[in-house]
Amino acid sequence: MRELLVATKNPGKFKEIGEALEGVDFKLVFLGDVLVDDGDFVEDGETFEENAKKKARYYCEKFSGRFEFVLGEDSGIIIDALVGELGVKTRRWGAGEKASDQEWIEYFLKRMECVPEKERGAEFICCVCLIVGGEERVFRGETDGVITHKLEVPIVAGIPLSSCFRPDGFGVVYAALDVGQKNKISHRGKALAPLKEYLNK
Repeated sequence: MRELLVATKNPGKFKEIGEALEGVDFKLVFLGDVLVDDGDFVEDGETFEENAKKKARYYCEKFSGRFEFVLGEDSGIIIDALVGELGVKTRRWGAGEKASDQEWIEYFLKRMECVPEKERGAEFICCVCLIVGGEERVFRGETDGVITHKLEVPIVAGIPLSSCFRPDGFGVVYAALDVGQKNKISHRGKALAPLKEYLNK
């Protein structure tokens, strides 16, 4: 079976990517399971697309032909009330990327504590870049919603915002949706659906 390197060390993202790509004839390889010195990698793109491409290119070169298929992904959230603060810096924002999920989300919810309903709107964005045979293919997904006042379900490792982001048209947060529902409407699911179609060809 062909292998697809998923260039993320975030277990929550890897799980969601695996669920969205369920049924493809590939073995998905978690970057966190592959020993590699990547201390020189800098995620400094100004857009999600730039960061997704940087990750895919970096790890494609890092593994030098070991993986024919390499997937880079970048995602984040834009909050109406926190203009310019999160976006491509989402996980590095606030309490910082070294903070635990619990520490990060507690800081975030504290910042949102006094934000009125009309400014609690948010947009999740995901970009994925697939490199195969030296060619790049980029896919993007977006989902609008609102930030709830508190966590509505327990935190999912690596993706704490999914427990307080309620997508438009739904009465529950991301993390409370079943896999099928979430893959259809989530930013990551929307980005990965055309990728899955491509991989199945």
